Amino acid sequence: MIEVLFKEVFMLISPRHQRYFMTPRDQSLPLYIESIGYNGSQEKVYRPAGYPYYHWLQTVKGAGELKLSGASATLGENAGILLPPNLPHEYVRVQKEWETIYITFGGSQCAAIVDSLGLGEPAFQQWDMDSPLDHFARHVLDSIGSDQDLSGLEASADMYRFLILLKKHGMTGNRSSISQAVARLAPLLAFMEQHYQDPDIGLEQMACITGISSRHLNTLFKQSFGMTAYSYFILLRIRKSKELLTGSRELTIKETAIRAGFRDASHFVATFRRIEGVTPEQFRNLY
Repeated sequence: MIEVLFKEVFMLISPRHQRYFMTPRDQSLPLYIESIGYNGSQEKVYRPAGYPYYHWLQTVKGAGELKLSGASATLGENAGILLPPNLPHEYVRVQKEWETIYITFGGSQCAAIVDSLGLGEPAFQQWDMDSPLDHFARHVLDSIGSDQDLSGLEASADMYRFLILLKKHGMTGNRSSISQAVARLAPLLAFMEQHYQDPDIGLEQMACITGISSRHLNTLFKQSFGMTAYSYFILLRIRKSKELLTGSRELTIKETAIRAGFRDASHFVATFRRIEGVTPEQFRNLY
């Protein structure tokens, strides 16, 4: 049984300042929000020992300067940073106005989730103006303010959704976001769906469709899907073969292999067993 007691403090200094503290009695939730707030006039913050929870800081309007690890950078609009626990830092506004939203969070699986999404190291994140990241933190803040989420489950789910949005839409350095990379790959993904049965399609032909080099193509696929373009194509063929194995049971393994884009049955069986852990026939028998 999950029992969570919120110590909830709402401070309304002005219509431009909100803050909630949410202290769970049982910290076994994978993710939970420790505090969340909006500051319409961000004050200077100096933390030589850091903060004990993960800390997301996002600019709503204006700009501020954040210093950490001997370096500094400006945090302008459509930008934010996720700081790990106990990392010394300080920040101060550099324009007349600096409006921010922040979230601090923890949880039994927090570090594992953050690391698995590649967000463990502090990095300045930017996003497009129409990105969901622009409004999601504000949505969570308003939701908490209007609803008594006594179990903490909704806030936990919101925190996970926020991290997924950050992974999908955030941009660090000169790298495009995953959503931008997927949009650029859309013509090739459609081509793969239409031509997966052709065993002669290779990396060079894929690169020609997108108009970029093979190396750049693989970079986009690794950023978007964690694998090369050809590995993605193989997984697509395996998925199609699984549909054939269970939906067209009259087909032989050899016929299934050919329809799924493999040159021969032996290559199909070996590839299927390497990826799925069972042979195509064993997989068919499961259904």
